[in-house]
Amino acid sequence: MKVLKHTLALAIVALFSGFFHPLIAQNLEPDALTHPSRESWPTYHGDYSGRRHSNITQITPQNVSYLSLAWAFQTNQNAAIKSTPLLVDGILYFTVPDNIWAVDARSGHMLWHYNKPTDDGDHIGQRGVAMYKGWLYFLTPNCHLISLNAKDGSVRWDVTVADVKKGYWTTMAPLVVRNHVILGVSGDFDNLAGYLRSIDPETGATQWQWDSTPAAGTPNSTTGGMTWMTGTYDPELNLLYWGTGNPTPVLSGKTRPGDNLYTCSIVALNPDTGKLVWGFSVSPHDTHDWDAVETPVIADGNFHGQPRKLLMQASRNGYFFVLDRTNGKSLLTAPFGPVNWALGVDKDGHPISNPAKEPAPDGRLIGPDEGGLTNFRAPSFDPKTGLFIVDAHPSYSLYFAKPADGYYGWAGADYGLWGKGVIEAIDYQTGKLRWTHEVGQGGSGAGVLTTDSGLIFTGDAHGNVLALDTHTGKTLWHAGAGAPMYSSPITYELDGRQYLMTSSGGVLFAWALPQSLGREESTHAK
Repeated sequence: MKVLKHTLALAIVALFSGFFHPLIAQNLEPDALTHPSRESWPTYHGDYSGRRHSNITQITPQNVSYLSLAWAFQTNQNAAIKSTPLLVDGILYFTVPDNIWAVDARSGHMLWHYNKPTDDGDHIGQRGVAMYKGWLYFLTPNCHLISLNAKDGSVRWDVTVADVKKGYWTTMAPLVVRNHVILGVSGDFDNLAGYLRSIDPETGATQWQWDSTPAAGTPNSTTGGMTWMTGTYDPELNLLYWGTGNPTPVLSGKTRPGDNLYTCSIVALNPDTGKLVWGFSVSPHDTHDWDAVETPVIADGNFHGQPRKLLMQASRNGYFFVLDRTNGKSLLTAPFGPVNWALGVDKDGHPISNPAKEPAPDGRLIGPDEGGLTNFRAPSFDPKTGLFIVDAHPSYSLYFAKPADGYYGWAGADYGLWGKGVIEAIDYQTGKLRWTHEVGQGGSGAGVLTTDSGLIFTGDAHGNVLALDTHTGKTLWHAGAGAPMYSSPITYELDGRQYLMTSSGGVLFAWALPQSLGREESTHAK
């Protein structure tokens, strides 16, 4: 579809919806991404912290049962929406592979649509866009970073950030830190090194690149360490936090002895230079394909009676980690579900792999399965309750070993035996589960949002949007959306009305209280 380029057309659409918004997006300075306004969701996680927690309280446990559909937007695409929308100046920007839409956040009316078909790269999903000043940054499946005018979707420049012919692809939403557009790469082939790259937002030129593994062919070393998902950032420490993926060959470690740094790790980098400040190995010498790319959530708070700058991750390998984010030192490592592959935890907080649970020709029963105890699904941290909420997947699988030159780097295979979806509330002080809420066999693909009013929003395996009580996990509201959710909810407030935004299949849904009830709740809140 052609891009709608004319400002007049945009104005007509906006006026038709009853509102006219400035279409030149604001300059998103670090403070706007650290403490965003209630009227915005300016980056993939909502802010730099990755907490996905909102202080908007119009929707409460007492009135959430009145939540109803405000509007819906149909993409008319076969691909499911996996992106988190950005909201800047009353306009939502969201994606599926090869497509970006700009939609009025009050009404759901489309302002413009960008489409550039690609026939190479992996079209497994697209997580969203980033914004710098009035420009959007979009990664295509075939490893191009495109800068577009947020006003009309017109292209400013298009640069290649990886070689799709080697097996790289790109799916993530970039992260903007001052004048750096930070992005990562995906791929599971042997002889591919993962990396993070910083791009100049004005020109598209590379500013720096950090490689997570040595160059291919380095003796007794590994490749891999892909940087699939969007990281987080601490402006005070000026540190960028990112998770890295598994080493290759994927399910065999014979050719790559040692811990295989910095694969399956959480790393801290200087965003201005790309220099590594510290790294923490979540799964040393991984042989089960347990990427550690899950969100590295940051928060400040007391930990066992001492004020700490914390970093938390519920990792795919089944362990919940709490680190001191100033230096990467372990404060807590605890399983948050069935884990049978480790002998315990060492003095530095690293799980100790059990050699008897390595994949073998006759098979090994492993928990969790290859998909992990959690995965791409975004968690949330509620600072009021101290609960880390995660969409988990307790599971078991049979792992088998194959020759080291396995197909596409796969030196083994696994066969799932059992699994279920569970929303879990983890006490960050202890790693213990406060409560669990089952969401269906096979699990949910939904991320999690929490709010100050004591609500959790997520989805289940049956295509329902859910509102849960943060303190108990009890269901307070649900609505059928027709298909499972593979994205993370967001919330925002415009004209005194709180909206909850979810997606299912190719449809974006905006939910809100009836306007009379919403105005009443806003008055009480004041």
